[in-house]
Amino acid sequence: MDSSRLVGLAAGACDDRKAGNIKLLKIDEVSSIADWILITEGLSDVQVRAIINNVEKTLREEANLLPLRKEGINEAKWALLDYGDLIINVFQPNERKFYDLESFWSNGIIHSFTNNKLIALKDG
Repeated sequence: MDSSRLVGLAAGACDDRKAGNIKLLKIDEVSSIADWILITEGLSDVQVRAIINNVEKTLREEANLLPLRKEGINEAKWALLDYGDLIINVFQPNERKFYDLESFWSNGIIHSFTNNKLIALKDG
């Protein structure tokens, strides 16, 4: 499965759990760590875990993929799923603002996810 389809599935799974402000950063031309970084937020520990669990379930069922690494799920302030070509970050709002990954990766192409579509916001 190509990484664009994978990121669409992951973003849809986040949206299904009412994740806020879903941003997708295409970084394949500026970094070798991944093709995409997905950044979103949940308003509580429970919502962050629900988003992460739904992404993991969706990618397992739809793409037959398991994460290479998982971090922060128990604390659920900043949880991460690493799928190699796609890195998923789910923050609570204060942590998202503090780490500001969108600014760090601003040299990539930034997309928003609206109505189940990727929309380019900025071409780095």
